[in-house]
Amino acid sequence: MLRIRLQRIGRINLPSYRIIVVEHTEGPKTGKFTEIVGTYNPRSKERKINDERVKYWISVGAQPSDTVHNMLVSAGTIQGKKINVLPKFVAPEAPAVEAAPEAAAETPAETPTEAPAEEAAVETPAEAAPEETPAQ
Repeated sequence: MLRIRLQRIGRINLPSYRIIVVEHTEGPKTGKFTEIVGTYNPRSKERKINDERVKYWISVGAQPSDTVHNMLVSAGTIQGKKINVLPKFVAPEAPAVEAAPEAAAETPAETPTEAPAEEAAVETPAEAAPEETPAQ
């Protein structure tokens, strides 16, 4: 199956692309493409597309990649809707909050406020009665 895809050419930080027809199993950098049907410069947004050859290859059965399909629709070479090439947004999952630790955290807060009142009540009678010491 033939694909119409982009092949990056150019220096580092100066990208430009060829629009090539290649067998789908071949990588874009192998150099074993069937035909160059256009060029694209993303820095100047300049596109040169040979419309007749692109239509021929599509009629023969070549499938454009999603990005090339969008370029061809924008240029008016083919009719159709653009394809969303961005990855789907997946919201990060919020950590699960357990109800048990929250209930446990509230219980100790109530216990210390009640405990000193009970201890104070117990200590008061003990202090009131002096202990007898054995006489020597």
